[in-house]
Amino acid sequence: MAGKLVITGLTLGLLYRSVFADVATAAAWRQLLASALTGAGRGPVLVALALVPVNWGLEAWKWWRLARHLEPVSFRRSFRAVLVGLTLGFVTPNRVGDYAGRIIELKSRRLDALGAVFLGRYCQLVVTVLAGTVGLLYFLLTFYLRGYPASGLGLVVATLLINLAVLLPLYRSRLLLAALSLVRPLRRFRRYLAVMPTYSTRSIHIILALSGLRYAVFCGQFGLLLLAYDARAPFGPGLAAIAGTFLLKSLVPSLNALADVGVRELSATHLFGLLHEPALPVLSASLSLWVLNIALPSAAGLLFVLRLKVFRKQKPDQPAAL
Repeated sequence: MAGKLVITGLTLGLLYRSVFADVATAAAWRQLLASALTGAGRGPVLVALALVPVNWGLEAWKWWRLARHLEPVSFRRSFRAVLVGLTLGFVTPNRVGDYAGRIIELKSRRLDALGAVFLGRYCQLVVTVLAGTVGLLYFLLTFYLRGYPASGLGLVVATLLINLAVLLPLYRSRLLLAALSLVRPLRRFRRYLAVMPTYSTRSIHIILALSGLRYAVFCGQFGLLLLAYDARAPFGPGLAAIAGTFLLKSLVPSLNALADVGVRELSATHLFGLLHEPALPVLSASLSLWVLNIALPSAAGLLFVLRLKVFRKQKPDQPAAL
């Protein structure tokens, strides 16, 4: 009970600090509400808001397909696990609480569940890298390497190699396990990822496709919020800026979900600045995206965190009831 109260207090404290106490975020939040209620931005904001359950529904669907490989599990439990993980991840470094939130909801094979969570997150990272490297490649070729064809060609080749490298562990996970065995400090992680080769190629295709759909929802929400705040970047370059922003945010470790805000805003304002978009609309859209997709669902997840019964008394030889 004490642990749940601590998590609740930390989450509410971070939510208050990020949404109300911080001047920039509070201003963006007020502007979001104003745009949702009045003005031309109301439509795009409401559509972006309506996509929030779609976003996390796709993540729950993805986790459901991963978890049912380990034990029978309903979509409802999977959705609850995702929200619990989101809330726990809100207050933990690099969102490691996401692992705990999902594993708690399983009744068995919790060690294998660590590998399943990693596989789901890695598929999402693969999509982010594939799209993000192409987005950053556009900016590097357009704004930094114009007039240097040899360097540009080398960068294109490097981008292809990077994308192949991130795809390899998905479809050749046994090579990943073998590589972990060769590096002594990493050997302890091998047992957690040993479940990865048990997923079929078809299953990985499906998880990767769901990750791509979720990524498309994120991009769509960002684009709608940019439109609501009157940022009018051309479609192609604007999409490249969004993809580059998501990639740069994913590559920087963070202390908690709140720390992600600064990384994303800095990346977004720089990339959109190259497209001659003013910083304030981009900053407002990026902050609003975080509020919609992280802050609000994290608050909703508190309802499930407070109802967790991890240590319920049980009869001998029976699994823990969750």
